[in-house]
Amino acid sequence: MLLTLLESTATTAKQPSGLFWVIYIVILVGFMWLLIIRPQKKQKKQMEDLHKAMEPGDNIMTTGGFYGTILDIVDDTTVIVEFGNNKNCRIPMHKNAIAEIEKAGSAVVKDEEEDTPVKEEKKEDKKADKKLGKTKE
Repeated sequence: MLLTLLESTATTAKQPSGLFWVIYIVILVGFMWLLIIRPQKKQKKQMEDLHKAMEPGDNIMTTGGFYGTILDIVDDTTVIVEFGNNKNCRIPMHKNAIAEIEKAGSAVVKDEEEDTPVKEEKKEDKKADKKLGKTKE
């Protein structure tokens, strides 16, 4: 009888307690929240802010990869988008189908002549000539 009592206490000592399982589950739920739920909430918040900032004239890219321009915002969920150069291609679509927005007038256009190395060399040559007192004919 003493032997069976010792065996039963030995087996219960090897098994994790109920508190261990509670802590284990809490840690797993915490990791799931950090790795899955929190980033999804952050992305959803960004998309909501993006949809609130939409205005007519903004260039968009849809989730299908089509590029267009917003012509009108009908209501909270629908916008009218114009696709391509053909002015007759106007399609109402859901705001959730918009993946990216580029604000009207935010595109930076660079002058190609200023960025070419030939132009820069000419500027450097002129500076060097001024220092030396030479003039080009």
